[in-house]
Order: sequence, then C-alpha cells, then structure tokens
Amino acid sequence: MTLAEKQQQMVDDLGLIENPQERFAAVVDRAKSRPSLPEADRTETNRVKGCVSLAWIACEVRDGRCHFRCDADSPLVRGLLVLFCDLYSGATLAEVATTEPVLLEQLGLTQNLSPTRLNGLRSVRAKIRDFASSQMDS
Repeated sequence: MTLAEKQQQMVDDLGLIENPQERFAAVVDRAKSRPSLPEADRTETNRVKGCVSLAWIACEVRDGRCHFRCDADSPLVRGLLVLFCDLYSGATLAEVATTEPVLLEQLGLTQNLSPTRLNGLRSVRAKIRDFASSQMDS
C-alpha cells in the first residue's frame, strides 16, 4: 500500500465518525493504547521545536522504510502525533519526504485547532520530512 493509499484509508476510517469533536476524541483515544516513549528517547534531538507542548518524535529507518514513535505531555498533541506517526511509519524515504498530511484538512480537524497547535503540527511535519530528506542524502 502506498502512503497516499494509506492516508486515504485513514481518512475513510475516521470519516465514518460524523461529528468532528467525536473524531478528535477518537484520535486522542487511539493514542492512549500506545506505550509512552522511553526516557532515553526524550532527548533534545527528538524534541519537536515550535510546539508549545513538550513533544518528541523518535525516527529511524529499517529495511529502507521509515518508522516513527512519539510522545507528548498533552493528550490532544499526543493523539495528533500518533496520527502522523501511524501515517508515515512503514513508508519509503521518498514518500515521507514528499507526501503532505492532507488527512487533517479532509477530516475537518484543522478548523478546530488553534493557530498555536497548527504551527506545532507544521513543526512536526517539518521534523518528519527533514529526517527523511537527510536520510536520502546520506
């Protein structure tokens, strides 16, 4: 499955929830079942700069595919990070570097986020994209 197909599947799945607030709740609930990021991965290198909440993304490449793990001190931010990590994990470096996360707009989630949260999400996307791009260059 390509990253574009995976993103469409996520939109289709979450789109079954008609109420945008209930969609947010589903995103937050989905993250609750994920393990916390170990302290060893809560480094300044993994920290998402530009995010008001404390947030971290641990990035790695295995077998030519990107894998992401994350954590945040805010349940909402953690939910959005998990959504991004689920989207991009398992994708190729090129897909991660070039595929924008349109699912938030398509699901109507961005209109319920503050400008500060939207800026934080741009920082998350930049961190993920920069990681993939740097790995392509090495």
